[in-house]
Amino acid sequence: MRLLLLLVFASASALGFVAVRYPLGVPSRLSLSPQRSSSLPSLRYTPRQWEPQLETRTRTPSPPDTTQFDISRAPPSDTSFIFEAMNSLSPIDVRGIVGPKEVIVYDTTLRDGTQGESISISSTDKLKIASHLSGFGMDYVEAGWPGSNPKDREFFDRANGAELGEAVHKLVAFGSTRRRGVDASEDKQIAALIDSGTPTVCIVAKGHAWQVEEILRTTREENLAMISDSVSYLCSHGRRVFVDLEHFFDGYAHDPMYALECCRAASEAGARCLVLCDTNGGSMPWQIGDAVQEVMAKLGGPRGVTVGIHCHNDCGMAVANSVVACQNGAGMVQGTVNGIGERTGNANLCSVVPALGLHVGSDMTCRKSMDAITGLSRTVSEVMNQSPDTSAPFVGSSAFAHKGGLHVAAMERHSDSYQHIDPAAVGNQMRVLISELSGRQNIMKKIKDAGFITNDDDHSWNERALAILDRVKKLENIGYTFEGAEASVHLMVLHATRGYCSPFKVVDYNAFVFGSDIDSASRVVAKMSATSRAATARATVKVHTIATDEDTEFDGSIVEIERLEVCDGSGPIDALSSALMKALLPSHPYLSNIELTDYKVRILDPKLATGAASRVMIEFRDNFTETTWSTVSVDRNVISASLNALVDGYEYALIEQAQLCMLCDDFFE
Repeated sequence: MRLLLLLVFASASALGFVAVRYPLGVPSRLSLSPQRSSSLPSLRYTPRQWEPQLETRTRTPSPPDTTQFDISRAPPSDTSFIFEAMNSLSPIDVRGIVGPKEVIVYDTTLRDGTQGESISISSTDKLKIASHLSGFGMDYVEAGWPGSNPKDREFFDRANGAELGEAVHKLVAFGSTRRRGVDASEDKQIAALIDSGTPTVCIVAKGHAWQVEEILRTTREENLAMISDSVSYLCSHGRRVFVDLEHFFDGYAHDPMYALECCRAASEAGARCLVLCDTNGGSMPWQIGDAVQEVMAKLGGPRGVTVGIHCHNDCGMAVANSVVACQNGAGMVQGTVNGIGERTGNANLCSVVPALGLHVGSDMTCRKSMDAITGLSRTVSEVMNQSPDTSAPFVGSSAFAHKGGLHVAAMERHSDSYQHIDPAAVGNQMRVLISELSGRQNIMKKIKDAGFITNDDDHSWNERALAILDRVKKLENIGYTFEGAEASVHLMVLHATRGYCSPFKVVDYNAFVFGSDIDSASRVVAKMSATSRAATARATVKVHTIATDEDTEFDGSIVEIERLEVCDGSGPIDALSSALMKALLPSHPYLSNIELTDYKVRILDPKLATGAASRVMIEFRDNFTETTWSTVSVDRNVISASLNALVDGYEYALIEQAQLCMLCDDFFE
């Protein structure tokens, strides 16, 4: 056994990976870490180069930097844990990661992100999101604080039970340093971190002297001991340890020497990453850059510890501060998907990652899957039941949307004229919006997308494009908005096409409401009760469409019929929707895949009170193709506006499926 250990030690020493310490003069622990001496020349880091600093700092003997393995705890004949540890080493274990050339991405959506207002997800949802984050290529996924609540404890139990597969190796358990006056071995939340079973833990520590004295109500010396003891203890249990230096940048402005001492205490105790936190979100980019450079000079670099950045967005600077930190040497960036988080949120990884990968040129594990980041953003929003931010950089549906006529005309000549990247690089797409600000090129682009123009020299549509544009401007003048209703625009183009007829038409309709609740208080109580789905309206709809085999004897020709249906509903719109669907389904069974996912009404001129015009926008979803679209209509009769939007939505569904191509008589003239 001794001979085997000597061979392992000799081989690793030749590679510079082994350091041995001798507590009480007895060799006891073997650590796989970069070799250190007790007196090293300090290296000062700048973004351009490394230069030796003309000073020498002396370090007292301290625990090794990375995962420590107690040989005395292993069976005499079992050395597999040594080789397993060597095989599982990541770059951050053996050297400092230096940005911007190389950046590790650390996601904290499932911990810091869930501290945002109105965000609460189950353990099952956390498992789903963790799997997506791992699949995208996040290096580390901070999954929660196992010592703080039962939900996070349940998550880690299920994750370790093989529900996450290989993704479990990326999980990070979050906690804090030991409490003041309590030994790390007796601290319950430190024990919870170890019990979580994750290979990596991240603990938060105070990096601000004022916070230590006024908030923690302890001494500066005790805070340093809390940091050192907690890191050392976790390392002794085989954990990779990262330390979040809370309020670091405010602390650095208040007392830079003490802020750096907190960093040094964590580093010398064995932390593999010092994460500098702009906790209050009030730092400016130049302040971030100066402080990161100083920490890099004192403790960072390839032979030192990795420096990380964790920014909040209270001044709208989180993304900029994160990129600046990496530009000045930070090798780890923390953030959340979609920038969710406490108060105004965290650094948005859906902006930081593409900015670093596509503009700065940083090497990241997730860079190869950059074209999946828009899908990741929308998946996380869906699982968290959040509405996606349409104007979000890179991943929002409006990120590459063009509205002005001059812009669209330029985009037709070259896509780079008004776009900083190819939208496909982040899995997004360019969109042309139709509004009163549009030009002819906006309409021509829609016509081309619909397949009516096969080449740029086809000028037969010019006059019709101008006519469509004129109609758009008149409709928007009375309250329509087509920016979020592209299905309505598509139908407008189709209706301008010679020979096109709708697959159905509504001949007439009526709707009426009934009820017995006339007292306002009792009516509110009744409507909100469990039986509030009782019918309060009835609608009749007659449609003109094609006949089915059951309606007439089939002889190969298209036979048209009128079908009348009646339905009850919880309101006039609900009754109309049901009656329309019931009338159309026999001739168009594909509509059974269509559902309404959103219904919005806006009063356009409230000064007219009950006589005001209403704008109705309805969103539809095809459950078979998993596509969505929206339609819009405006009328002083909200029932009529709603029915028009419904008709457009169903017509669009049938046109997209091309189940029927009805031709008007003018096609043959």
